[in-house]
Amino acid sequence: MLTALSIRDVVLIEALDLEFSGGLGVLTGETGAGKSILLDALGLTLGARGDSALVRHGAAQAVVTASFDAPASAIALLTENGLEIEPGEPLIIRRLIKADGGSRAFVNDQAASASLLRDLGAKMVEIHGQHDDRGLLNARGHRALLDNFGRIDTAPVATAHRAWRAAADALATARDQFDTEARDREWLEHAVAELTVFAPEEGEEEILATRRASMQRGEKIADDLQAIADLLGGSDGGLARLRQAARVLERVAEDHEALGEALAAIDRAINEGAETQDRVDEAAAALAFDPAHLEADETRLFDLRALARKHRVQPDDLAALTQHLSERLERLDSGGAGLAKLERALAAAANAFAVEADALTAQRSEAATRLDMAVKGELAPLKLDAARFRTAFAPLAEDGWGAAGKDRVEFEISTNPGAPFAPLTKIASGGELSRFILALKVALAEEGGAATMIFDEIDRGVGGAVASAIGERLARLADQTQVLVVTHSPQVAARGRHHLLIAKSHDGIVTRTGVRTLDEAERREEIARMLSGATVTDEARAQAERLLEAA
Repeated sequence: MLTALSIRDVVLIEALDLEFSGGLGVLTGETGAGKSILLDALGLTLGARGDSALVRHGAAQAVVTASFDAPASAIALLTENGLEIEPGEPLIIRRLIKADGGSRAFVNDQAASASLLRDLGAKMVEIHGQHDDRGLLNARGHRALLDNFGRIDTAPVATAHRAWRAAADALATARDQFDTEARDREWLEHAVAELTVFAPEEGEEEILATRRASMQRGEKIADDLQAIADLLGGSDGGLARLRQAARVLERVAEDHEALGEALAAIDRAINEGAETQDRVDEAAAALAFDPAHLEADETRLFDLRALARKHRVQPDDLAALTQHLSERLERLDSGGAGLAKLERALAAAANAFAVEADALTAQRSEAATRLDMAVKGELAPLKLDAARFRTAFAPLAEDGWGAAGKDRVEFEISTNPGAPFAPLTKIASGGELSRFILALKVALAEEGGAATMIFDEIDRGVGGAVASAIGERLARLADQTQVLVVTHSPQVAARGRHHLLIAKSHDGIVTRTGVRTLDEAERREEIARMLSGATVTDEARAQAERLLEAA
């Protein structure tokens, strides 16, 4: 609900602060007093285009601030857009329009876009007039309005639609995968055969590399040990020379006792050398390997790494790749059966959606009959007795089916006998359109709507009993929501719970528009003016009193 409106420097309004409450509020004033300025100012806070021409002459900028009791849907929308508002806190929208162009918007002092203001406005305020292109004139919302009127639960259709789409997506994904793998079948078969024959094992690269390095080191050590063995053994080796020296020393040691110790030392050297030769031979035997093993391990290692590069994986991942590609090939071989199963699931889901959607269409048809009758009952009192109303159904193309079913719903009217039905927007007369919207709103009233409804000159071109009927219906609407109406009709004005008077003043230099709330005596005087014109008569005052008492 709109609770307050503050306007600064908008056209003829220099400064204006208004407070609003629930029920029916009427705005009156002489023609040209500036009622449209007030609505234009409010429209700025609801995301209307900011035109610098709205800035009062001589002012740097225009500022409009509107305060609302925020509905839950508006709070949810703000949260989705990253703006914060505490529960119970008023929703304050401020719009600044600069005289040199450009505008800025704020929601509770947080910067916001004009598009966000429009989305917020759609959830909080309906403005109905000859130039309105939202609310009931927007055919995209007619289906939801009919569902609300008929208290129709669309959840089963939404659930069936989600299941249908999920089945369609699953089939499409499977088909894409099948087609992709079918194109790769020849490559898959070759790759699986190659990998299966090679039979890579996880960790095999490290084992081969370690064993190869060990054999390469052993080969070098074996060459060194052989060199040592050659130095020690053989006819010219160190041991042979020591033994020769020992034999000579034995002969001469008999004559020289001092050489006995030398002979003992050389014997010890021969024994140590022999032991050294044994140990070297043992080591050489332990390091001995078949060169063919080294060649085989090197070939396997190089082939393993080349295969990994070919498939762009690590060598240790080749075993898992073999399993993965084998499974792909198996799926491809059995893919036809899988696709058939998914196709059956899709057909079942589509049929379930069709059953629910057809049932929803039947419920809508019944609700549409009741709505058409309800609107028809409101037309004659509003001087629209020649008009006809209907809720038109048309099946949507399959690509238009969704969570809300497969129906296109639009409210249509025929304003003259024999004239074809046409959308609401085809009505030529602004006053006629507003009355038709009022009839619809009354028929739909129990199902609610925006927290604030504004009707701009809904009584244009009518008077007497028709104006009284309009006022009575506006008052009925206002029992359930806040209604503001710009009116020239005393019958409508008398129905108001709150009355605002819009008037111009001129100080000889500047013309200004002002608005003030009328008390009971001032209301009677204003309604009397609306009845009699510039000169207010006692008879007009008496008639005004009767209208107020009747209201």
